[in-house]
This record gives sequence, C-alpha cells and structure tokens, in this order.
Amino acid sequence: MSAPNDWNAQIINEFREHEGRVGGPFEGAPMVLVHHVGRKSGKQTVSPMMYLLDADDPALIYVFASKAGAPTNPAWYYNLTAAGKATVEVGTETYDVTVTEVTGADRDRIYAIQASRYPGFAEYETKTEGIRVIPVLALRRA
Repeated sequence: MSAPNDWNAQIINEFREHEGRVGGPFEGAPMVLVHHVGRKSGKQTVSPMMYLLDADDPALIYVFASKAGAPTNPAWYYNLTAAGKATVEVGTETYDVTVTEVTGADRDRIYAIQASRYPGFAEYETKTEGIRVIPVLALRRA
C-alpha cells in the first residue's frame, strides 16, 4: 500500500469505529466515506472526504476535489463524474447518491462557505489559482 492509501485506510477505520467521527486534523469536521468505481480499472474504492451539508436540503451534501491544492484533480473526481452515482457513509448510515458537478456562481458560493469554515480550503484555492478551479460535487440522496 502506498502512503496515501495507508492514510486513507486509517481514516476509514477510525470513521467506522467512532460512528463517523475522526480525530487528528479532521477533529470535529463533517466526514463522509464515498464508495466509487474506477472508470478505467473497474476497482471499488472508498475515499474519505470532508463535506458541507446543504443549508436548506438535508438530502444534499457537497464534496470538494481539492486534493490539498495539488495542480490536478483527484482520481475520485473523474470516477464520480463519469458514473454519476455513488454510495456514501455518513455517520452510521449508508445510502446511494446521485452525483452532479456544481459550476459557476453556485460553485463559487458553496466553495466560499467551506473555505470560511475550514481555512485549509482557502489555502488550496490559492495554491491552484491560475492552474485549475477546484471542483464541487453535489451528492444527493437517491
């Protein structure tokens, strides 16, 4: 296993052991485990992510393809947008979602909310400025 996979495995285990809560740098942050299928490999993968709950719709959460400010999008972004669906674990609940990308002013508004709550997201946006716009995906309970 590579270091990122070890890191993810630790977060996934902690998430499941503590009913959706993790510590360390994610202490108190809303976390989701997103199950997706590789668009090329066909391999099932689980990716832990921070999310933002929609203020008006409890069936809708947003995830951010920040990749910690790397110049490229994470692989899971391409898998989710290609499939248009996934399964998520939120707390102790597991359910299917549809996946759509949020763009334009809506994307900017949602990202700004996340960046105001978690300053690391503002840093990621600074790192990617002029290289890429960090995608925001809407995951709606199916």
